[in-house]
Amino acid sequence: MPTIEERDLRHIWHPCAQMKDYEDLPPMVIDHAKGAWLYDVHGNSYLDIVSSWWANLLGHANEKINARITAQLDRLEHVIFANFSHRPAIELAERLAQRVPAGLTKFHFNDNGSSAVEAALKMAFQYCHQTGRSEKTRFMCLSEGYHGETIGALSVGSMDLFAKMYQPMMMDNIHIEAPDCYRCPYGKQRESCACECFVHAERAFAEHGHETAAMIVEPLLQGSAGMRIYPEAYLRKLRALCDAYDVLLIADEIATGFGRTGRLFACERAGITPDLMCLSKGLTGGYLPMSITVVKEKIYEAFYADWNEGKAFMHSHTYAGNPLGCAAALAVLDILDEENVLEQAENTAAWLTERMTDAFGAHQSVGEIRHIGLIHAVELVEDRVEKRPFDGKKRLGYAIYRRALKNGLLLRPLGDVLYFNPPLNISRDDLEIAIERMKLSMDEVLGA
Repeated sequence: MPTIEERDLRHIWHPCAQMKDYEDLPPMVIDHAKGAWLYDVHGNSYLDIVSSWWANLLGHANEKINARITAQLDRLEHVIFANFSHRPAIELAERLAQRVPAGLTKFHFNDNGSSAVEAALKMAFQYCHQTGRSEKTRFMCLSEGYHGETIGALSVGSMDLFAKMYQPMMMDNIHIEAPDCYRCPYGKQRESCACECFVHAERAFAEHGHETAAMIVEPLLQGSAGMRIYPEAYLRKLRALCDAYDVLLIADEIATGFGRTGRLFACERAGITPDLMCLSKGLTGGYLPMSITVVKEKIYEAFYADWNEGKAFMHSHTYAGNPLGCAAALAVLDILDEENVLEQAENTAAWLTERMTDAFGAHQSVGEIRHIGLIHAVELVEDRVEKRPFDGKKRLGYAIYRRALKNGLLLRPLGDVLYFNPPLNISRDDLEIAIERMKLSMDEVLGA
């Protein structure tokens, strides 16, 4: 009889992976989960310190979310969202309208993060066309940015790992050199700089602002780039620059939203309102695939006309506005409000920063420990003084990932950047276990 792992590999093509690696590291088949812990079919346990790709906001098998979904399941599992609606979607839009940055008023439902980005790009393009700005057909984005893996989303990303192969299929957009605060070419510090690197954005807007429909950005945190954190002042400057050149600002809050940066939305930290905002991941607590593109009233109004004018936004997904997803999202909002999750997470984050510094700050291969909210990232380098990275072909991050799995920790690195992005309500005891197991795994691969 084949093992359950062999049955998996017989048919399943796993995402974001070289399947040949699975010859040596077959999939961990998870049987059940609770809180921050996963349990496989063989009885092994893994501390999920990356929230299963940053989505699991409040722990696995959360009783309140489970109950809300179960109750909804007995009433309505799904209905076409064109010309039909339902109470959970209406209530969710009403409640989010009170929480998103001021000025965002209309909610367009989709079924995954990449789709929310695609919708935002198409909205921005069509908005410009329908408001007498037909010359604005291009988009700007930051280098090292990541916004999803559909073709439009890839076109406004700058991660060669995901996009290089598909370059001939992609749109011709403008890529601006992003802030790199760890290796700042101006010799400044993230906490005290005047965003000297913003000159790159100013040059790009001066040259291309007239033809640009929108600028898309991951506010304050470039996740897939290695949890690169940049100053709030940069985001404020970008908002002002977009206004000056009549360019829409799209905030991709898919990874940063719902408390990940210490506020409900990262834009709050900078005190800005984007023209469009993309939400997903933590929106449903990581339970169900759902996303929302939120826009200002002026954008919605540009599409509001008689049918024969051809101004409608003809973008749809089968599972848009799914009632089960909306129920999960409503439960998430309930828990955030009733259990003071963000306040507790802020206290835990300050404690975690001290513990991470104590555990890894003096390690010969640790170049920087950076953090925002509960997200903490450890960048490994070959030379701390010169900040020289390890040769990527060594795959040290992957080696530590494999060792960590043996030690019962799901620690999925971004290259040679190891990071914690746990559920917001994770206990300090679990974080202590994660630190201990990460340190053990690093020592086993790199030496103490």
